Amino acid sequence: MLAATLVCGTTMVLTSCSDKEDNPVEPETEKAIDYSQKANWYKLPTITKEFDTFYIYSTVFMGANEGDPDYATLDNAEMLDGIKVEHAIKSSVFQESTNLFIPLYRQSSLKHAAVAFEKDGHIDAALIGRPYGDITSALDYYFEHYNQGRPFVIAGHSQGAAILRLILKKYFKEHPDRYERMVAAYAIGYSITKEDLETNPHMKFATGETDTGVIISWHAEGPKNVEANLPLPNLIIGKNGISINPLNWKRDETYAPASMNKGSIVMDEKTGATEIRDIDGDAQVCLARGTVVTNAKAVPNAMTDLAGPQCYHQDDYSIFYNNIKENVAKRIATYKANQ
Repeated sequence: MLAATLVCGTTMVLTSCSDKEDNPVEPETEKAIDYSQKANWYKLPTITKEFDTFYIYSTVFMGANEGDPDYATLDNAEMLDGIKVEHAIKSSVFQESTNLFIPLYRQSSLKHAAVAFEKDGHIDAALIGRPYGDITSALDYYFEHYNQGRPFVIAGHSQGAAILRLILKKYFKEHPDRYERMVAAYAIGYSITKEDLETNPHMKFATGETDTGVIISWHAEGPKNVEANLPLPNLIIGKNGISINPLNWKRDETYAPASMNKGSIVMDEKTGATEIRDIDGDAQVCLARGTVVTNAKAVPNAMTDLAGPQCYHQDDYSIFYNNIKENVAKRIATYKANQ
């Protein structure tokens, strides 16, 4: 298995689908998080590199038990355990090329996000208060006190990528001086749609492996999901979503064989140890579904009734781990060459 169970089932409801999500009603938020306190960051790096990454983690708080709150507190044990796993198989991919910053935030539980989805057809109502407010506060503090003018990557997965989508649409529109230093946005596991790009002309989706100032996104699934032809949008994939192939960096349906995969990261569930393996992780964009189809030897998500028989949402990063790592370095090199 490529990821621990804690991560496998945590982000099954996160997808975008409706035009009305562009202007969600913002609920009253609680007291703001003080990001001057180091305890409110999961990772604050020693600065050794010319570029940063600001990473937003996915849903690792289920909220499945009776009495669980809608939002995790910063000391929630389930969330903190989940972030540790996520760092091992996802956000660590950025550490070789960048200084990695990971703020803690009061994320929506899976249950609360599901309720928002059922009510509105999207989950923005679950995000726009505490999760979005916390991340924008962390971004403000990061830019004002930690960034020191360095170019940066911003990234996330699932709920983290959903928040990143709002950051791209709202926060960076309000802060163009910061946005112009963005090397790339890896919004993986949450649909960036054609409508998003049409209504936000400052947002550009990647067209190749080295363009900068662009968004990189995909959803991984197996061929059985394509054969099942599940109606879209569903709880994983948005309608008119866009994916780029993480092996050949094309947006068309050009097939990339597993020989192009430079290594997947695999975690031992018992020990937590990770290693790079060859798991036959090929890739091909399915334009009709806006996904990347793979025959990787990975364990699908368990929620087949919602996500199809071969949903690899939990492994969007891990199947293509070394290719992502290489791609970050290439986009940084291009950014530097163009300065």
